[in-house]
Amino acid sequence: MQVKERFSKRMGLQALTAEITTRYDAPEEFRQYLFFVMQNYGLGLKKIREVVCLASKQAPDSSQWGENDFMKSEIEEKMRSSFWPYIYDLIEMFYDKLNAPEKKDFSDSINEYFLIHGIGWKLCEGSIEYRGEDIFENDLKLAQEALKQRHLNDSKREIVEAIKDMSRKPDPDTTGAIQHSIAALECVCRKISGDEKDTLGDVIKKHPDLVPSPLNEAISKIWGFSSEQGRHLREGRSPQIEEAELLVHLSASICFYLSKK
Repeated sequence: MQVKERFSKRMGLQALTAEITTRYDAPEEFRQYLFFVMQNYGLGLKKIREVVCLASKQAPDSSQWGENDFMKSEIEEKMRSSFWPYIYDLIEMFYDKLNAPEKKDFSDSINEYFLIHGIGWKLCEGSIEYRGEDIFENDLKLAQEALKQRHLNDSKREIVEAIKDMSRKPDPDTTGAIQHSIAALECVCRKISGDEKDTLGDVIKKHPDLVPSPLNEAISKIWGFSSEQGRHLREGRSPQIEEAELLVHLSASICFYLSKK
């Protein structure tokens, strides 16, 4: 099915982005909207029910095989009763059933809903990923592009892995996100300093001028915090998602700056 670009897209007109208020949930209204959107790609209710059942770990009603209002009600009920992470699994599984133009259209529809309704996820190339506020997203994008252009692929990969850890459902791996974000920073600092085998802490001590003073203290503080929270974790003191986001954001921003050196 060829998907036509709509007026708001052609004109570059978008609704205002709402503050993120929902992350570890799939609101009822969103579940309804998702089912509504899924019906627009010509797969039919039987195929949609199949994907919904697989995602929600529920069996189809063996007495219901006609594509009618009864099957539609069955799908709605299964989606309504699903454990919330399964709804995001459903998005990924449905995406895989679509052709290339449909995938883009479906992604746009889902991501616009997330933005407008303050849901802290995004559909990126078929995977649901953690979404922060606009400044966080923009800085991550800039950092990844800069690292890619300068062939700092190890650092770029670590940032991607940090985002994956923050995207784990239902419980984000905040410790892993911190570890990967610091690894990204460590890779860049090693490359610039030429001390390929030193830890980030050692590189900072040997090269205090990596960034202008007193901003260079920021790297040292990040290293110290990550050592406590990401490496030497104390029992009952897992980093909060806000702390992990802050570390990923800071590390990505410094990586962006250093990559230009």
